[in-house]
Amino acid sequence: MEARAIAKDVRIAPRKSRLVIDLIRNKSVIEADTILANINKEAARLIRKVLTSAVANAENNLGLDKTKLFVKEAYINEGQTLKRMKFGSRGHVDPIKKRSSHITVVVSEKN
Repeated sequence: MEARAIAKDVRIAPRKSRLVIDLIRNKSVIEADTILANINKEAARLIRKVLTSAVANAENNLGLDKTKLFVKEAYINEGQTLKRMKFGSRGHVDPIKKRSSHITVVVSEKN
């Protein structure tokens, strides 16, 4: 059995978040939580919230034991991109893309 948690439209670029999420894939939940707690990045804080939610879903909805859980899948997809303009000198305009992410974490019990 597996439990999942998804955070949609999180205002952080997927490229920055993927660096952090690659560190926790296929690790035990306790080890992954420790890794995320010690990384000094905004993405680590956001991914940790999703991991905690997935663990809570597993415990409360499926009755699984937290000590036996591991991160089965963890990935980040691109969300909506907000397009903005920045005005420069001599009447010229630069586009700014404010990217967002969909963070998905799936936890499962080890056999």
